[in-house]
Formats: sequence, structure tokens, C-alpha cells
Amino acid sequence: QVQLVESGGGLVQPGGSLRLSCAASGSIFSGNAMGWYRQAPGKQRELVAVITSGGGTSYTDSVKGRFTISRDNAKNTMYLQMNSLKPEDTAVYYCNEAPRPKGWGQGTQVTVSS
Repeated sequence: QVQLVESGGGLVQPGGSLRLSCAASGSIFSGNAMGWYRQAPGKQRELVAVITSGGGTSYTDSVKGRFTISRDNAKNTMYLQMNSLKPEDTAVYYCNEAPRPKGWGQGTQVTVSS
């Protein structure tokens, strides 16, 4: 059974930072590329950052230079460091395999507002 637990979201002012964490079961994490997705109100879920099992990374254009994805394979944990946050980053953030996600966790809400 897929288990994904996201945490670290919250309310932050524009320009602020947050660090999201994702605890994944070994069956979904080991040897797989993983990604952070987000879904804003009224919009489709989008993939914003990907990290391969070897540590290679890629980002969607809107977060390049602001977000950093990383993973700790020994702990089956993935992170998303988000800096210079903007109101348009407001969304529920999810972690999952990439680019073909399986069952979803509950996500963590990120709200960027003054």
C-alpha cells in the first residue's frame, strides 16, 4: 500500500520561505524518481519539481531559482525548500512518484498572503 505523508505547509508572507517534507513508504521511494505536485483552487494539479533516484533535478519554469528539491534515500524522505514565495504559489502541495503518480496523500496547504 502506498503511503505518502506531506508536512511543513503553512501561512507565509510574500518573499518568505517554507520547507516541505514528504515521508514515503519504501515501496514507492526506492529507486524511483519522485516529485512535488501542487493544486491551486480551481486549477489542475501540476508537477513542479522532480528528483531522480540519483539526485538529478528539474523544475517547472515558474519555480526555477526559488525552489530546491532534495531527498534522503536512507530515510525515504523528500524535501522541497521554497524561497521567495509568491501569492501564486498558494496551493495544496503533494509528493508522489514522477511523472506517473500513484495513490495520493493528504497534501499540505501552503498559503502565501500578506
